[in-house]
Amino acid sequence: MDIVYGIQLDNGSGYNAKCDSSLGLHIGDSCVIRKDFYLDYGQIVKQFDAPPAGAVPAETPPPAEEDQKESGGTVFSARKNEIYTILRKATVVDQGKAHENTMRAKSALRITGQYVDRLGLPMKLINAHYSYDGKLITIQFSADGRVDFRELVKQLSQEFNTHIELRQIGVRDETAILGGIANCGRPLCCCQFLKDFASINVKMAKEQDLSLTPSTISGICGRLKCCLKYEHEGYLELEKTMPRRGELCECKEGRGRIVDRNLLTQKVTVQLDDSTHTVVCPASEVSVVYLDKYKIRAGGQGQGQGQGDAARQKTSESDEAVRPDAASRPPRPQQGGQEGQQQRPHGQQRKPGERPQKPSGEQRQQGQNRPQNQNRPQGQQRPQGQQRPQGQNNRPQNQNRPQGQGRPPRPPRPSNEGHDADKGGNPPQQPPPPQS
Repeated sequence: MDIVYGIQLDNGSGYNAKCDSSLGLHIGDSCVIRKDFYLDYGQIVKQFDAPPAGAVPAETPPPAEEDQKESGGTVFSARKNEIYTILRKATVVDQGKAHENTMRAKSALRITGQYVDRLGLPMKLINAHYSYDGKLITIQFSADGRVDFRELVKQLSQEFNTHIELRQIGVRDETAILGGIANCGRPLCCCQFLKDFASINVKMAKEQDLSLTPSTISGICGRLKCCLKYEHEGYLELEKTMPRRGELCECKEGRGRIVDRNLLTQKVTVQLDDSTHTVVCPASEVSVVYLDKYKIRAGGQGQGQGQGDAARQKTSESDEAVRPDAASRPPRPQQGGQEGQQQRPHGQQRKPGERPQKPSGEQRQQGQNRPQNQNRPQGQQRPQGQQRPQGQNNRPQNQNRPQGQGRPPRPPRPSNEGHDADKGGNPPQQPPPPQS
C-alpha cells in the first residue's frame, strides 16, 4: 500500500511524494525522490492518512511537451499538486552528496548575485538549491514587481551548464524561510506549522477586540499577522455568549453600561449609572436590560398592523373631506375659448395617434395660431393664393414639411413709403428702371 508523505527541501519549499509501506519511512527521515527529469533530496515532515484533495500522481518519465513550460534555460513541470515517487531512504553516501550540493548552492548564489548587480535587476536573492543529481538549480528571490530575468537565465545557464529555475516568492514566504521571533516571544507560526497562507483582513482584528494600530496587528513581514486568521474561529465561538459594548445591563452592584470586555477571560467591565465607578464581573453574572421601546409584546405585530390600517383609513377620510370628488369638479375651460368644441367624456383618455377634432364650418380667426403638434394631413397643401395671416407666427414646433413638397413662396416685403429721412435713416431706394 502506498503512503503519501510531505517532503521539505533545504530551501524551504516542499511537495508531496508517495512510496510503498515496505520502505518503513518515518517523519524526520531523509530520502531520494524522483521528480520530473531529475532526482531530488529532501526530508519527511508529514505523513498523510489519505492523499490530499486535488493531488495528481506524477509520471516517472519526463512530462510531455504540452505539460512543460520553457523559459530561457529552464524547463519545469506546469502541473500542480503532483505526487512524486520516493525511490529509497537516504544512505550515508546520499547524505554526503547532499551536503556537497549545499556547499555548491551557496557558491551558485554568490555568483548569481554578481550577475544581478551587473545587469541592474531590482531583485533580492534569498537562497539556492541544487538537485540531488545536479541537473537543476532553483534560485528563489523577492521583488516589488515583475522582473524580466530572461537575460539572467541565459547567462547563468552558460555559467553553470545546467538548467536554471528562478522562482519569485512573496514577503510571507520569505519570512517563513528566513525565520525569526515574533513579538509574543515565540518562533514565527509560519516557520513552525502554518504553511498555507490564507486571506487575512482587518475585520478579523475588529471581531477579536484588538487595537487597529499597525504595530499591533502587523507581523515582522509587514503584513497582517497569520494568527488573526488562525484564531478567528475560536474568537467567534467565544463572542456568542458575550454582551456587546454599550449595552445596558444589571449586575450585583446595580445597573450600568458595558464599557469593555475580554473574550478570553469571559469578563466585562461595567460603569454604574449612579456613579463613575466601574466594576469587573464575569459575563455569566450580567444580564442585559432592554428598554420598553425595544421590547416586542405578544400580538404586537397584529396590533401594529391594525393600527396601521386604521391610520390609513383615517388619512383617506381626511383627504376626501379636503378634496372634492372628481365627479363634482367643474369642467375645465376649453383652450382658445372655443365653445362649440366637443368634450371628451370624463375618465376617457385620448387614443394614441388621435388628433383633436375641429367642428365643421369653423374658420380660424385672424391672429390665432394652429394648436401645437397639430399637423396638416400628409399630401394636403394650403390653397393657392392664400397667405398666412399677418402677425401669425411661423410653423408650429415639431411640424415637418411632407416629403417631396417644396417651400411655399414668401409674402412680399412691406414697402417703405412714408419713410422720414429726417430721422437719421437712409432714404428709400427706388427700384432700377427696366431695360429696353
